[in-house]
Amino acid sequence: MSLEKITALSVKYGSDDRFVLAGGGNTSFKDETHLYVKPSGIALKSVKSENFVKMDRALIRKIFSGTLPCDVAGREAAAKQMMLDAVRTGSRPSVEAPLHELIPFAYVVHLHPALVNGMTCAENGAEVCSKLFPDALWVPYVDPGYTLSKKVSDAMAEYQTAKGKAASLIFLQNHGVFAGADTPEEIDAIYANVMSVLEKAYASAGVAIELAKQAPCTEAVKQYAPKLRTLLGDGEGDSISRKFVVCTGNFEVTGGPLSPDHIVYSKSFPMVSDDPKKEDVDSYVATNGFKPLVVSVPGRGVFCAGDTLKSANTAAALAADAALVKQLSAAFGGPHYLCERDRKFIENWEVESYRRSMASQGAAPAGRLRGKVAVVTGAAQGFGYGIAEELAKEGAVIVVADLNIEGAQKAADTIRNEYPVSEAFAVAVNVSNEDSIAAMVGEVAKRCGGVDLFVSNAGVAKAGSVKTFTLKDWEFVTDINYNGYFLCVKHVSSLMAAQTADGGDWLDIVQVNSKSGLEGSNKNGAYAGSKFGGIGLTQSFALELVTDRIKVNSVCPGNYLDGPLWSNPERGLFVQYLNSGKVPGAKTVADVKRYYESKVPMNRGCFPKDVAKAIIYCVEQKYETGQAIPVTGGQVMLN
Repeated sequence: MSLEKITALSVKYGSDDRFVLAGGGNTSFKDETHLYVKPSGIALKSVKSENFVKMDRALIRKIFSGTLPCDVAGREAAAKQMMLDAVRTGSRPSVEAPLHELIPFAYVVHLHPALVNGMTCAENGAEVCSKLFPDALWVPYVDPGYTLSKKVSDAMAEYQTAKGKAASLIFLQNHGVFAGADTPEEIDAIYANVMSVLEKAYASAGVAIELAKQAPCTEAVKQYAPKLRTLLGDGEGDSISRKFVVCTGNFEVTGGPLSPDHIVYSKSFPMVSDDPKKEDVDSYVATNGFKPLVVSVPGRGVFCAGDTLKSANTAAALAADAALVKQLSAAFGGPHYLCERDRKFIENWEVESYRRSMASQGAAPAGRLRGKVAVVTGAAQGFGYGIAEELAKEGAVIVVADLNIEGAQKAADTIRNEYPVSEAFAVAVNVSNEDSIAAMVGEVAKRCGGVDLFVSNAGVAKAGSVKTFTLKDWEFVTDINYNGYFLCVKHVSSLMAAQTADGGDWLDIVQVNSKSGLEGSNKNGAYAGSKFGGIGLTQSFALELVTDRIKVNSVCPGNYLDGPLWSNPERGLFVQYLNSGKVPGAKTVADVKRYYESKVPMNRGCFPKDVAKAIIYCVEQKYETGQAIPVTGGQVMLN
């Protein structure tokens, strides 16, 4: 029952960004003989009762009574092994397991609230703590791991002697806070009081507890985010592996490292530049030994990078948290940054490398499209959704772009749930409206940094005789199928060109055309004309954009007879063709379907997975552009 209680506490606080972010914080429950502690590498909000590591308390205590090597590396290695020897069931325990053992209460919850760290990371933090929390224990900063555990052990012994009781509230300088109690309700009461006291202190000092943050400049996002994807990537020249880059706002970044969590997830220092260039990144690397994860363009936006979209968003969350901590520290004398020696210890500490690698597991998918952002228009249903689904299986981050934003959101949610190796989100777009397309491109740049694969799939079909077809319907089809393709390429290609300016692999634009773009279609002139024209655009765009390392190709599917374009009972093509008399002798929708199946040598309609394979081919090949690739089951063959 107690394991269920500590699990509930963990999820409660881990799911609240006010208390902890990413993989930070840890929790435990203890009985007379065993400590049950959250494992390293699992976020509090995700932990389950069966994840807790069961440890022998007596063996953990030997860490404090045994003789350990004098050198730091040897001492930490020995302490780590002693902790592993104490494990009875479960994976690798939190490095702070000995601290949990020291605190003589059944439940222990360790968190990193920004409100708390505004004090623990402040120049006058110790003095302020003694006034605001006179019964709390303050521990000056030391290296995490065994060194911190020993420091806390000594401090708790002194506290016990001085006050005649155990400390239930411990503040760690430049780190966070521990709370211990014998019931979950007492834990809640401790944290509620801590937050309340600090909120009043900030209010009294006139310091806002929400980060002073503005929306990023959209034009700056389009200008810098795609460029930074390549500049911050790994490798050289054409083999650069691009990062994901997100821009969540415009705020004042920190001037240095404030806590281990900030170092682990967003590096010790941001790069600050009014106009980021390769020379700026090279200079940063020369000074720090690594590329930045946080780049500030003052007054325009803060850009955060990662190998995956998840890690980029985590870097952004920690960068904003650090900025908030710095802002809050103004109430207590300003920020107290970690010194060079302390921050280098964290940067090179094996434990934090392990935690970072565990946090990224499941977020860096395998697959042929791993690391790529794929935007698919018209992806809320039909061919578009099926294509998006197949690309997700190959590890791409999917942007479901559709006029039907509710349907797009549902599609993105389904993709995320069914294919956890992928990320997916929805954006609204009307491909016949240039402002809408520009807004879509800006949103994608803000949330991903750019586009690796743009699939122009959104399309409509209206059938009818040229003798009676209205100009209104003709313009409707042309606006979406032809003009929409042009407008999308106009805006997406600029974003892509910024990505390739400093190197990296080819990028791809793929138009989902049709077999009707390869041969005429009886009583379907508006649709066929728009598709024939689309292939002309593909060839023309390909000739121009090749200098930007952008390939442009069309795939020409046969009929997706099971999709909504054909089978919608009210406005699908089966109904339209039946009503227009396009299929001689057809009396029912079933007659029309059988007629079209009989025209395919492979005896079936085209499926999204067939089209997706052709799209992936377009991406993987390096020597074709301006092509129209049939995917028709042999119904249409190139001459």
